[in-house]
Amino acid sequence: MHTHTTAPVVLDRREGPYGEVVLRRHGELLQIIANGCFLMDTSNGSSERLLVDAALDALGTRDASTAPVAPAVPDAAGRSGAPDLLIGGLGVGFSLAHAAADPRWGRIAVVEREQAIIDWHRTGPLAELSGAALADPRTEILHTDLVAYLSGTDDTYDALCLDIDNGPDWTVTEGNNSLYSPTGLASCKARLNPGGVLAVWSAQPSSAFDDALRNAGFCGVRTKEIPVARGVPDVVHLGVRAA
Repeated sequence: MHTHTTAPVVLDRREGPYGEVVLRRHGELLQIIANGCFLMDTSNGSSERLLVDAALDALGTRDASTAPVAPAVPDAAGRSGAPDLLIGGLGVGFSLAHAAADPRWGRIAVVEREQAIIDWHRTGPLAELSGAALADPRTEILHTDLVAYLSGTDDTYDALCLDIDNGPDWTVTEGNNSLYSPTGLASCKARLNPGGVLAVWSAQPSSAFDDALRNAGFCGVRTKEIPVARGVPDVVHLGVRAA
């Protein structure tokens, strides 16, 4: 529990295509506010790290006879085999930093639609969290809207880790709910290699979203709870694209 005697200090305020985004410092914490609604801060990061670990665990624990990961085709650098990861939402950088710290991942692409947030990581205060990850040759930042990217690209990945809002039942940003619709989930599935894993962070469990994943054709659907100090636990919803 963090207690602060000082008021938050606004470090940057931008008007973007989706409204206002603000970076502020409150005591030792950095906070991102979107259109007046608190999105996230640098207080913990355990759920963002678990999101990435849950996806990697799901990749590693599947029955190889039913859900093999197609080996990556070696690129010009001769790299192959390691699973490729797409992170939806850069946020304060916990998921990216955690993934880049793990040598088992291959390509790590991060989709972020707010140029301000990208700038805060590249040249601003959030660089202290993500600097090493951004310097990693596996890392690529894609400045685009996640829903548009998923439906418009031919790129495929072995894992999608999505953390762009408060979860399927509680979206702060208008338009994000389409990601959790049948059309959005079909786009997610199309971006996964056979045996690939979709991991979606949520501020609360959603049995309706589990059903939506099954209806979209994902198998092995389950939720992984993230312990919290009080209240309803955060969860990661997991689903696997069949081979």
